[in-house]
Amino acid sequence: MSDTKTIKVALAGRSYDVRVGPGLLGRLGVECAGLLRKATIPVITDANVAALYRDRVDTALAVVGKQARWLVLPAGEQTKDWAHLAQVIDFLLAEGVDRGDHIVALGGGVIGDLTGFAASVLKRGCGFVQVPTTLLAQVDSSVGGKTAINVPMGKNLVGAFHQPALVLADTDVLGTLPPRELRAGYAEVVKYGLIDDPDFFAWCEANGPALLAGDEGARIEAVSRSVAAKARVVAQDERETTGTRALLNLGHTFGHALEAETGYSSALLHGEGVAIGMVLAARYSVRRGLMQLAEADRIAAHFKACAMRAEVKDLGLSCDGRRLADHMLHDKKMDAGTLPFLLMRGIGHTFLAKDVAIDDVAAFLDDELARP
Repeated sequence: MSDTKTIKVALAGRSYDVRVGPGLLGRLGVECAGLLRKATIPVITDANVAALYRDRVDTALAVVGKQARWLVLPAGEQTKDWAHLAQVIDFLLAEGVDRGDHIVALGGGVIGDLTGFAASVLKRGCGFVQVPTTLLAQVDSSVGGKTAINVPMGKNLVGAFHQPALVLADTDVLGTLPPRELRAGYAEVVKYGLIDDPDFFAWCEANGPALLAGDEGARIEAVSRSVAAKARVVAQDERETTGTRALLNLGHTFGHALEAETGYSSALLHGEGVAIGMVLAARYSVRRGLMQLAEADRIAAHFKACAMRAEVKDLGLSCDGRRLADHMLHDKKMDAGTLPFLLMRGIGHTFLAKDVAIDDVAAFLDDELARP
């Protein structure tokens, strides 16, 4: 349709389209027709999403003579674990899924990560389609092929690179998101401006509140520009071997430590942790003399203007900086005992630093926790 934007993720032998626009969920069967070989199509989702969209997906698949076979999992980050991975795999095997088949991941980042990981290992790899239903998943986790589960030692420590065959980002579904979920996803939109596109950050400052308030045009623009930015990075560095793709983790090292301290619970959503993490990355960059305080304050001010938490002290944590820094030692980006940090030389000028002392990070976090 004319209001659908298509962005190609260009990878040798594994290229695929990301389609962004309204009404895509209702056209699921038509959009995926070339990928659906069998009469029954496994669809993995969670209870919240199923309550909203199960009938619509059933109808969309019936249009092309297909029947959805549903596995409905509990909603929440706790579902991204070994037990639910086994449940997904057992379900897919019982459904007779072959390597040439495609399964559908309908949901946010938890469902996308879990289903993608299951697809990567089932019979050494089958196909899957990402149908992200949150803003965060549409602009980030559904694109690029990173799949994983969480384990007691940390977040996303067990996983694989496994690209989807297609991503359908229906911007209409964003209207059903709770405001808090929408704001959490918006943090990942802002990230693309902070990495290497100061003009896009300025666009976010001008349009972010309207996007969050329901402006359809702003949502389509934000999702499509974010996907295009990620697609460019993934095409350059699919498996995060050159350092380019690592830039997409801006704010995540600090954010994951905050998530770990809050038990990966609803006390802090992933995007909320990333937002605070990006503010911390900016302020730590100021501490190291890399960027001006006014720019770091500008980032924090934008999140606050969007009714988002931007201060670590707002989380009410009963820990010190050392404890938060210790969480970082389990980060999957650890390499030969060192942890690279994404720092900034200004808005739109992020780089990978490999000379950061964890003791200094701990001291910095002590200061942030004590900020009045």
